[in-house]
Amino acid sequence: MKAGPFSPGPRKRPNFSLNDIQQANPFNKFSNVVDLSGKLNFEGKAVLHSEGVDFGAGRKYNVKMGDFDPLKEIGRGQFGVVRQVFHRPTKVVMAMKEIRLQLDELQLNQILMELNVLHQAHCPYIVDFYGAFFIESCVYYCMEYMECGSLDRMFSIGCPEPVLSRIAYSMVRGLKFLKDQFSIIHRDVKPTNVLVNIKGEVKLCDFGVSGKLNASLARTRVGCENYMAPERIKEGATDKGYTVQSDIWSLGISLIETATGKYPYPLSGQPAHSMFVIMKDIVDGPSPSVDPAQYSPDCCDFIAACLRKEPKDRPSYAELLEHPFLTKYQAEDVDMAGWAQKGFENIQS
Repeated sequence: MKAGPFSPGPRKRPNFSLNDIQQANPFNKFSNVVDLSGKLNFEGKAVLHSEGVDFGAGRKYNVKMGDFDPLKEIGRGQFGVVRQVFHRPTKVVMAMKEIRLQLDELQLNQILMELNVLHQAHCPYIVDFYGAFFIESCVYYCMEYMECGSLDRMFSIGCPEPVLSRIAYSMVRGLKFLKDQFSIIHRDVKPTNVLVNIKGEVKLCDFGVSGKLNASLARTRVGCENYMAPERIKEGATDKGYTVQSDIWSLGISLIETATGKYPYPLSGQPAHSMFVIMKDIVDGPSPSVDPAQYSPDCCDFIAACLRKEPKDRPSYAELLEHPFLTKYQAEDVDMAGWAQKGFENIQS
């Protein structure tokens, strides 16, 4: 029978194999990570399951969804939500961060990095870690509940210079701890990643994009561009690498924003029409500063030192801790709890 114009014609053999189909399935690519038993396995470094997390060094955290009572949602991000929860076995109120798992190598690396930092970082300037578990394609981190939330929520009540000094001290101590203990650069220092509790304690959080320093350099371009140092934005930055000095720049920008209640770019005072305007200003424009009429010379000098354009000209963490802006207020009785209580009440109203 002769094939007509609408007949299917001779049947052709498909030009792909079963192996091609298996390789195209994203679950197969990550089958060594997410297994059929419902565990998330990070090459022996950590295993997440519905009953908690087991770390390769032998440390275990046994927490599970059934142990918690949900209280309220306290935050929402790109990949999930953060809730205030009550852990019945310990009678502790915690913050539970939910991450919707995507089969993406970058996200898996971020999960592992955050787990590694949180469970090893026993430091008063790093948020406490209570455990983690994995169910129904979601990773859950259980962390210290910081009543006032992130630093940006405190902008509306203002930030007296002594309080700003204590905030700077806590951030420097936390960043120095990450560098000294784990050779880690945070890479996403900004007010939303700094938490405050009702006692006025200030702690760093969110270590998913933190990077291991290789010969004192990091190379990937991750983090929030608004707070990136000039050397991280410039063309070829990932080839040349950058150091912890880039976190010091981000510290300086965060302190200006905390002091003034607003992000300092663009310096013209005009609304930015695109991220390009801000990035160009960061690279080519002068560094922002606080008003010397409102802040002491020590405060102005500390922030100016953090925001020197050349990373080699910025002070080290050890040098920052010896700066008069920090040492002066460490010797004074600063009412951090009163400031935090005022902020908490403002948030609740």
